[in-house]
Amino acid sequence: MKTDIEIASEATLIPIENVAKSLGIERRDLHLYGDYMAKVKPATGNGKVILVTAINPTAAGEGKTTVSIGLADAMNKIGLKVCLALREPSLGPVFGIKGGAAGGGYAQIAPMDDINLHFTGDLHAITAANNLLAAMLDSHMYFGNELGIEKVTFHRCLDMNDRALRFIRCGLKYNDRDDSFDITAASEVMAILCLSRDENDLKERLGNIIVGYTQEGKPVYCKQLKANEAMAILLKDAIRPNLVQTLEGVPAFVHGGPFANIAHGCNSITATQTAMHYADYVVTEAGFGADLGAEKFLDIKCRTAGIKPDAVVVVATVRALKCAGGKSKETLSERDDKALAAGMGNLIKHVENITRVYNRKCVVAINRFVSDTDEEIAMVEDAVKAFGVDAVCVTVWGEGGKGGVQLAKKVKDLCTLPDKQFTYCYDLNDSAEEKITAVAKKIYGADGVEFAPAAKEMLGKIKGTEWEKYPVCIAKTQYSLSDDPQLLGRPQGFTLHIRDLAVRSGARFIVAMAGDILLMPGLGKVPNATKMKMENGIIEGLF
Repeated sequence: MKTDIEIASEATLIPIENVAKSLGIERRDLHLYGDYMAKVKPATGNGKVILVTAINPTAAGEGKTTVSIGLADAMNKIGLKVCLALREPSLGPVFGIKGGAAGGGYAQIAPMDDINLHFTGDLHAITAANNLLAAMLDSHMYFGNELGIEKVTFHRCLDMNDRALRFIRCGLKYNDRDDSFDITAASEVMAILCLSRDENDLKERLGNIIVGYTQEGKPVYCKQLKANEAMAILLKDAIRPNLVQTLEGVPAFVHGGPFANIAHGCNSITATQTAMHYADYVVTEAGFGADLGAEKFLDIKCRTAGIKPDAVVVVATVRALKCAGGKSKETLSERDDKALAAGMGNLIKHVENITRVYNRKCVVAINRFVSDTDEEIAMVEDAVKAFGVDAVCVTVWGEGGKGGVQLAKKVKDLCTLPDKQFTYCYDLNDSAEEKITAVAKKIYGADGVEFAPAAKEMLGKIKGTEWEKYPVCIAKTQYSLSDDPQLLGRPQGFTLHIRDLAVRSGARFIVAMAGDILLMPGLGKVPNATKMKMENGIIEGLF
């Protein structure tokens, strides 16, 4: 089988002006980046939203982005007007372990190499805007610290996995302090870009970033340093959604790229709403498992954007379910009903959450491998039927849209059914502690939550302020429903450990850090970067 980049390089793409024209976008509303990429003027609409999420990720892989792209191609095949709304890749995972975010096989967005690398420069602009604020903050403190900043809480960022930057000394010879870098995808500026409705909202949110606290514990904001206008200038192009296409020519708005394990994990509101303006159906995805990306999509993004998904697709593979059940990666092609049954609990929990906590219509997409047996597929189908949910096999990796037609028809049918009352996991009037506990118990299945002293101190600062009305964004491992990556499947009888909280008043949510989660990933022992090469401008090894 050809590699992803070989398939992508052999595809015949439609000039992006023609893709835009098929949607009714005029040339004057495009900012071209070569022949196949463009930025577009944002718009708002009322197309139906289909959220694609997944079980907790495993070493076997699930193919959530691939299924999202294949589903859009399939919906196009059955005559529906559809657009994709996806996140941008980060260079950290591209050169690390996880990989890019352009799909795979014959279900890809293109040009794949450009999208996975520098794309239109959005992440670089976010990095620059973030670090401009950090530089202005340190400059202010160097020249007298008129605002009386005692504790700095704002960090520099970089779009690369670099564990050496997790713990550093900053400002040697002046303002010497312990500090750290975040990966750009976990930065508040990234979250702000994705949650802002327009330029004015962007500037207001940037101005409300907390950069530190005074000796009296009062917050100091970006706007007090007068940095938000300059930051917005650096983001003037980055705030516009990017338009590309699938290998089958379906329009794709790809914009913003926060990670779901350490940020809110959804593409930008402007991209989703622009897709909703130009299409009757919008296929979008949230990062990692439904306990992370989907929870934050539903509890944070939907609240902010005033949208709700008309249907939810939960992606799983038989191989990943066996992996979640304790089977080794090397033996996943072997039939093992015991491991499959043990791992099935993870899928069932996510289906429960979507249908019972959020009251959304749901279908399970089984991303089928050639080693999967009919009996294994039947086990998955039977397990989810108890919740009134169907499971549909897809083969979009090898067949493109053709391999997702059955799923596309099921999604269309779900969207025509009467909608139920959309419910959230918690009420915004709940305390921060109550919101975190609600997510832990309802979504993760925890018995309770334990707050470390630093977290308790922040809860005290939050209580009674406007911050208490913010939603919560729990940063935890993606590999487990718990905060322990070793607890696979559907763990029970565990406690969620919150070690600290941070107020992101620009993004307007509270980050709760669970377990040992860090905001700067590291490279693996053998990163993807070691397997890549380029000759005469042709890239090899980029998946």
